[in-house]
Amino acid sequence: MGIYGRYIVPRLCDLAMRNAMLAPYRERVIAGAAGRVLEIGSGSGRNLPLYRDGVRGVFALEPSAELVEMARHRAGQAGAPVDFLRASAECIPLSDESVDTVVSTWTLCSIPDAGRALQEIRRVLAPAGRLLFVEHGLAPEPGVRRWQDRLTPAWCCISGGCHLNRPIRSLIERAGFEFDQIDTAYASGPRCFTYFYNGIARKVRGVTG
Repeated sequence: MGIYGRYIVPRLCDLAMRNAMLAPYRERVIAGAAGRVLEIGSGSGRNLPLYRDGVRGVFALEPSAELVEMARHRAGQAGAPVDFLRASAECIPLSDESVDTVVSTWTLCSIPDAGRALQEIRRVLAPAGRLLFVEHGLAPEPGVRRWQDRLTPAWCCISGGCHLNRPIRSLIERAGFEFDQIDTAYASGPRCFTYFYNGIARKVRGVTG
């Protein structure tokens, strides 16, 4: 990883996540967290101060050492103990069925193998556990999709691997989840970047792997 990827991208990510427009989505997702929580792609720890009553502990999973260091400064504001796991979501260092809630906020876009990560999430999630998420991804209109496809290769290079055209709904379903709730809509800003998927998913019973 070069200087840009190691030092500059983490700071750009932290800056992007400061956007006040994202706060209501973030707060709504975290409000549903309970029990033992795994947050994938915890980044610079913007969500940590939002964990409160009902959360027994948070595993903050993040592969970037620089982002983990930023997040440590926010861990003291969390309403539950925080354990940092410097690892990728494709290989989560936790036991099977060991967490009650998995949180993903604008993370699936940048995981190299999002399908594998979702399989790992399913593995570590308890049978009655929930995946709480807000993501951006593939838009419904063909014209917007074409622009997402055109822009994604260059955007990945400058944004730390963020894909504009991930089919979030189908990725989650193919990994063996079903939705309790899913809302899709454009947020403010350019449409290529702001088609949001916000919801709650559970493991489909009887599906293995």
